[in-house]
This record gives sequence, C-alpha cells and structure tokens, in this order.
Amino acid sequence: MDRRRFLKWGGFITASVATGAGLAGCGGSDNTVVVGDAGASLVTGAWKFPQSVASGDPRADSILLWTRAVPSSADNVATAPAGQDGAIRLLVTAADNNAALGSNAVLAGAPVVDVHLPLLSQYDNTVRHKVSGLAPGAVYFYQFVAGDTRSNVGRFKTAPAATADVAQLQFAYMTCQDWSVNHWGAMTSIAAEPLDFIVHLGDYIYETVGEDFQSGAVESRHGALTLPDGAAKAGSSKAKYANTLADYRYLYKQYRTDPRLQALHERFAFIAVWDDHEFTDDAWQDAQTYDGSTNADGTDLHQSNRRRNANQAWFEFMPADVSFDAADASFQNIRIYRDFQFGKLMQLVMTDQRLYRSDHIIPESTINPATGKPLGRIGARYLVPQQTLAAVEAQKIGATTAAGQPPLTNVSILGNTQRQWWMDKMKAATSTWKLWGNEVSLLRMGMNGIDAIATLLALNAVPTVAAQVGTTAGATGGNVALAGAIVAAAVAGAASATAQAGASAIVRTAAGGGAAQAQAAAGVGAGLSATQAGLAVAVTAAVSTAPAGATTTALAGVAAQTIAFGFIKADVQTNGAASSFVAASGKQQALAPFFARFLLNCDQWDGYNGERKALMAHLKSNNIGNVVALTGDIHAFFAGTVNDDFDAAGGGTPVMVDLVSAGISSDSFFSYLRDAASALGDIGTLVSYPLAIPVPGVGTVSLNFNLLDYTMGKAAPTLTQLLEQLRVQLRGALAAKGVAESALEATVTAVMAGLQASSDFNTSLLALAQQLSALGNNNWLKHVNTDAQGYTLVTLTPGKLVAQFRQVNKLVGASAPATLLARTTTATVTAGVAAVVVSQV
Repeated sequence: MDRRRFLKWGGFITASVATGAGLAGCGGSDNTVVVGDAGASLVTGAWKFPQSVASGDPRADSILLWTRAVPSSADNVATAPAGQDGAIRLLVTAADNNAALGSNAVLAGAPVVDVHLPLLSQYDNTVRHKVSGLAPGAVYFYQFVAGDTRSNVGRFKTAPAATADVAQLQFAYMTCQDWSVNHWGAMTSIAAEPLDFIVHLGDYIYETVGEDFQSGAVESRHGALTLPDGAAKAGSSKAKYANTLADYRYLYKQYRTDPRLQALHERFAFIAVWDDHEFTDDAWQDAQTYDGSTNADGTDLHQSNRRRNANQAWFEFMPADVSFDAADASFQNIRIYRDFQFGKLMQLVMTDQRLYRSDHIIPESTINPATGKPLGRIGARYLVPQQTLAAVEAQKIGATTAAGQPPLTNVSILGNTQRQWWMDKMKAATSTWKLWGNEVSLLRMGMNGIDAIATLLALNAVPTVAAQVGTTAGATGGNVALAGAIVAAAVAGAASATAQAGASAIVRTAAGGGAAQAQAAAGVGAGLSATQAGLAVAVTAAVSTAPAGATTTALAGVAAQTIAFGFIKADVQTNGAASSFVAASGKQQALAPFFARFLLNCDQWDGYNGERKALMAHLKSNNIGNVVALTGDIHAFFAGTVNDDFDAAGGGTPVMVDLVSAGISSDSFFSYLRDAASALGDIGTLVSYPLAIPVPGVGTVSLNFNLLDYTMGKAAPTLTQLLEQLRVQLRGALAAKGVAESALEATVTAVMAGLQASSDFNTSLLALAQQLSALGNNNWLKHVNTDAQGYTLVTLTPGKLVAQFRQVNKLVGASAPATLLARTTTATVTAGVAAVVVSQV
C-alpha cells in the first residue's frame, strides 16, 4: 500500500493525524492523504452538501467530523444513487475563519489536515472522519470539497488538556426537537451563544409521522414528512412509524436540511446520545411499547431488525466517536455510552438509557383486574400506584437474586455492565464537577391521590356551601358570621337545632370578647361536639376578620372556604373512599382508584427506584460530590435534588442535583397530561383550569391554565406570579388569533390587567393554585415549569454551576417569533453543596 494510504478504514470510519502542515510521516509534495479504497478517485463536477457539515465528541487531541455529499441533481433526502462511489476532500486549519461561518467561502490558512475520504453509497454518502493529533483547548475550522463544490465552513473547539486548570466552560444542552410541531426558533438563539460545545440528550428525530401529539400548529418552513416505507401505527391517528433503514435515514436527512440546525452543527461540536424516539417511543432494548401494537398475549413486540436499522442510521448521521459493528447480528451492535474530560474542571459522563434497560417494572401486558384487559401505558408507565410498583420491583429483585444473578438485572435502566462503568467513572473522576448526560429525570415526581381528591372535593363544595351560608344569612338578619357558624356545625354533623344553638352561643361569646377557647366551650355547652364547635369558631373568626365593606356574597365565600378546607378536606383525607363527602359527590366509583400515592412517569428513574437508590448510595458512600445531571425527555423545565431514598422520612438526604431542560419544539408535558386528564372528570382539575377571555377586536381567547405545576410542587403563587405564569401561553394564543407580533406585548398587558380584576382569576383560580400547592407534593423540586419549549445554557466555574433555563415564545402565525426568548430562569449549584437555588429574570 502507498505510504500515504496508511490511515485506517474500518467498515465505516476513517481517521487521520493532524500536523502543523499536513500529516506527519506521509511524504508527498501535496501533503494529501488518500484514505480507504486505493482505487477511489475524487468525484468531479457539480455536487452539494444538503445536510451541511458537523463535528462531535471534542477531546483534548481529537474530533469526529461529518458530512454528506450527493450530486447536485440528486434529491436532498433521497437515498444516495449507487454506482457513483468516489472520494471527497477534507481540509482542517487552525487559522481564524469565523467570518466565513455560514458560507462556503474558500477555507483560509495553512491546513493541518488535507485528506481524501471515501464517499460510499452503501452508507448513503455520509462521511465520518476522526482527526487526532490536535492541540488541546484550540479552535479549528474545516471544510469538505466534492468535485467543484465546497461545503459550508465548520468550526469546533477541542477540550482542554486533562491536567489544565480551566477557569470556565460554557455550553448549551438541548433535547426533543420534533419537526412536526411548534418551531425551531430556539436553535437561532443557541447559535448566537458563545459556546464551547453542545450536549444533545436525545429525541433528535421523532420516529412517528402524523401521530396525535404531532397534530398541532407548526411553522410553515417545516413541510409534512413522508416516510419512504413506514409502518402503519395501530389506532385511529393513521400515523406511521419509521421501520426500515431508509425510513430512519430519511428522518435524519430531512431534519438536517433546516438551516438553523445546520448552523448549530457548523458552529459547535456536539456531544450526543439518543433517547427513545431515535428508535421508538418509551423503548426498552429492541421492544416497542405503542398501545395496541403487542403480541397476542399483550407483551411488547421485539423488533430486532428495526432496532438495528435505528442504530445504523444514528451512527451514520450523528457526529459521535462511538463503536458500531454491522456484522454483529444482535441489536446491541453499537455502544454509545462514553465520557469526556475537560481539564480539572469537569468530567462529563454520557449514558445510554434505552439499549440495555429492562422492561418497565409493571409491564404494559399486566392485566387490569377492573377491565380484564392489559393495562397499556396508564398504570404501567404513567400514573402508576407507588405501592404496587414497589411491591413488584421487590419481587423481581428477590427472584433475580434467588436465581444467582445480580439483584438489579431485571429492574435496571443502565444494565449491569454500564452501571458498573458509571460507578467506576464517578469514583475515579478527579475533576471538580461530575456532570451526567442523563436522558430521563432522576427526580421523584409523585402525587398523593388521597390529598388531591380531598382538595378537589373541598373545592367543588365551596359554591354549594357558600350558597347555604347565604341562604342562612337571610334567616339571621344578615349576620354572616352566625350563618357561617350554623352551616359549619351542620356540615360537621350537628343536627339543625343543635347547630343553631351552638353557633348562637359561639357568636354571643365572641361578641362579648371571649377568646377562641371560650367560644368553643360555649358551643360544646350548647350541645356541639369539640370538632363541630372548633369549626364553627374558625368560621366566625374568618368572617369577622374579613376586609371591611365585604359583601354578603364575599363573606359567604370566606365561610365556605373555611368549612371546605377546615373540615371536608380533612374528613376525606382521614376516611378516604369511605368519607360521606365522597359518597355525596356521586363519584365514589370513579374516584375509588385514585385513593393512593402515584408516580406520574415510570419511564423515568421513578420506575427504576432500586437502581436509582444504588447509584445514590454509591455516590454517598464514596463521598463523591458536585454531581449534576443534565436531563431532557420530559418536555419541561425542572430543578431539584436527587435524594438517597425518596421513600424515607422527609424524602431522604440530597446527594446530587438534576437540571431538566424543556424540549426545543416538542409539545409540553403539561399539554400531554392536560389531554389525558380531560377524560378523568374532576381529576382533570389537578392539571388545568379553563379560561375564556373576551378580548376586544379579537374575540374570545380560550386557554387552559396550567395547574399541573402546583400539583407537582410549585410554590403557592401571588396574584402577580399567577398572571406572569400565563404570559407566554396568552401571547401564543393571541398570536394564533391573528394579533400582529408588533401589537402582542401591548395586547398581553391589557388582557392581563383585565384578568387581575376578574374574580374568576383573582379569587377562584388563585385559591385553587394555592390549595394545590399546599398538597406538598415533591418538596425537593425547586423549579417546575411543565408548559415550555426552550434550551439550557450552562456556565461552569470551579465555584459554581449556573444553568439558565431559556424558555422561548410560541408561534406567531406560521413562523417562529421575532422575539424568541420569553423568560430566563436561573438555577445555581454551589460547589460542595447538593442543593440548587432558583431565581427568575
């Protein structure tokens, strides 16, 4: 072989070593090396690079470079034509070419790499080339040349040397970029950030086309997708899903035609892993979990060929320095988990949480005793009874241990080998910060169904009780305090005559200056029980201390709130489904399944609690600190601590922090739960509250206010905070009604002023949000925003990690908004403390 062809070519990857002026030891006058097939010659004529260029996996001495070239006459996303294999040229330089970014101007400066690379239709004309021998912490520029055509100029920065003292790193992390819904404007904002690299946490593509969750508004520059083959998805949506290699390749090619995504890849190196949609929704190993697409016995379909197709397409199109073996007949023929060192400042550990994970602890095929049919996703992956899941997980661990296998073998996200690798990497890390590229959230996201139902029934009772107080006030000469005390005693079980006598005694004692204890004694003396008297005293005090000038209706509402939340809620909490108030609601049967503690999403780490506890125990016992997870998947922003045992008293001890980023475009977690909860009657109130807002010149704007945040643990709001929460959604709804972007801010301000004066908003909705927050769910969550799109910008120094959650505005007509950023929320983690402090700009 020619000395200039010494570089390796293994299946589908090439590699070269950079030098100050060409390749060391290559010889030849042109410093050009031909890589791969000795017979391949440079292609000629007109070509194009429809997916532009990309770089990935920056290390202190290497980078992986990527492109795809096709003849200029070829379709941008069709399979590359066979019979036109050849070679293209790659140049890399350390010279400053920033001015050329975004263009195909001639790359300036002396090359440190100048190689010919094979272009093979077998791999859809994609090129992956690893360059090593680079300087640490250095910026390089690169360009491919095919025939007469130059690609756009690309840029990347290598990681600092492992022993380097690094003052600061800045990077963005992103996830969940569904082509078919909303907009990709966030990418424009990311491209303008001064970054060292980008972390992508998966859902780079979505395997489905035409699914229900992809039916919302989308920017006009994103046309409809048409899979080359596609398989019909069960159900009424008429959706199709990617199945063949051609399908998966098509999705990457189409997604990568967007100039905004191209701009990110051209400017910054990516460090990427996949999540589920690169294969199939909520995947585990080679199994799909679509509702209605199961084996005859209800078990998940295992689709090894489909999994292998997804693996290969990801490998071909993502600039990742990972191993892939097409000759391996198994579906685990690729390894994408790996780690990166950025000087003494940061160790970044990227995991694969799909390829090795066990089936969901409660399989979808589990028979629901109430229906005799398989559970499907509800009850297996979502809204799972916590006690049931814990029992099943314990059974599986026990059975696995008894069989002589590692206990977590069948209840694992990482798998035994990767879990041990993770533990070893964390223990051996010498950097100040240990960051974890973690696809699904580690945070406990639970809900106490008993408290939730008690709150809902109390809320539902307020109007009825208020009406009773108002009617009774008519018989007491307008004395609302007395009327409220009478109704309170009666609601608590006192007979009518006793309620009147006891309430009268209490009010007389209060009027005479008697303290609460004396009032209660007077009520008991008149025949009330201690509980009945105590409630009547509380109502008397609440009405008596209401603002001066309050109307009878307003005072009746105060009394009703006190009765509902002082007694009705407590009774349901104590007696559960047996409470008389549950029976009186007429919904006893419908509410019965919800008297339990639930985990909202068991496709996350909540569904694999044993392994999460094992990982936290490893960090805690080895005194491994400054561990922060960078998470995506759930289409929401969260910040909180990951505790050693969320089931312990008080939720356990914080060990690390999890910072969860919303998706770039995918519909929000709130929107999914809103739609699912709409069929659950009163339970839907835990998620959303309908608002119909008349806007002059526009019409009625219908919104579903996000209450899920408060149910999940967001702090009780003030009226101002409640209004501000609505701003982004209201702006988007007004834009959808045709309000011009130039008029949006003024219109939003005017509408919010009207809402501030609306009793439906400033009283009913505010009280509801405050009551849901008082449920006290998930007190380790320090930030909750379940209705958002955006990305996260991280600034890392030895003393602290600052993450800015950048939420973007919604569509304006059929375009991304000109004013992209809606709000920034900052989460700060200080070195040496497993805690996060949140503030909002």
